[in-house]
Amino acid sequence: MILEQTTSDNWLSNTWLVGDRPGGKAVLIDTGGPPGPILEAIEQHRLEVTHVLCTHHHIDHVAHNAKYTEAFGCPVCGHGSERDLFEGLDRGLDRELADGEVVETGELRVRALHIPGHTVGQLAFVVNEERVFTGDTLFRRSIGGTRGPGHATFEDLRHSIMDVLMALPHEWAVHPGHVESTTLAQEWEENPFVRAWRGADSPGDARCTAFGQPATLLLAARDYDGGEKCWVRFDEGDVLDVVPGSQVVRT
Repeated sequence: MILEQTTSDNWLSNTWLVGDRPGGKAVLIDTGGPPGPILEAIEQHRLEVTHVLCTHHHIDHVAHNAKYTEAFGCPVCGHGSERDLFEGLDRGLDRELADGEVVETGELRVRALHIPGHTVGQLAFVVNEERVFTGDTLFRRSIGGTRGPGHATFEDLRHSIMDVLMALPHEWAVHPGHVESTTLAQEWEENPFVRAWRGADSPGDARCTAFGQPATLLLAARDYDGGEKCWVRFDEGDVLDVVPGSQVVRT
């Protein structure tokens, strides 16, 4: 298998090029990374790009959709619940992918997993039952937040991570939407949020404000960009949320 990655300097978001073999078929997963090295790799490996697969609609993951579709005539694919959210971007959805739907191209078999939380239509992509591309749901030692445009709920996010992704074979590689790759085994043992949710570590009880509202800080951990990602419980309504550390003030 051919696997190439580029990462945006400002967003730190990834584009993944996945090819079956030199001279074969390929898919692109998200397009926020610099396209130049990806286009060079496509030419070097003599690949035919057949699909652009979008984990979700946020601009740092779809910025170059139109460039690739114009170059290769391939469809933009994503979850149907985000069709309206793709409207207004430089390229909308051409094909909707449902949970469990399979895209087959050359020797690649790509299975879509619906993992809402960070967004309502967030998808992961399982390639050849050996690796998973997790978008903005699961990162190396961190997780996605539940306050971005088109978000779902904390309960959705926790279910997607613990009951869907962590149910996959733990030896699989994880290729996230931002920065470094990891494995499910490493995240099971070392991701602070996964450890807390499986009962290996206890949540904290420090008082804080989040987005200016009184809350309890259950967990703060380093995020992929060097900042913090925080799990909080708001006093009003006893609502759980995953929020940027920049919006949390310890009291």
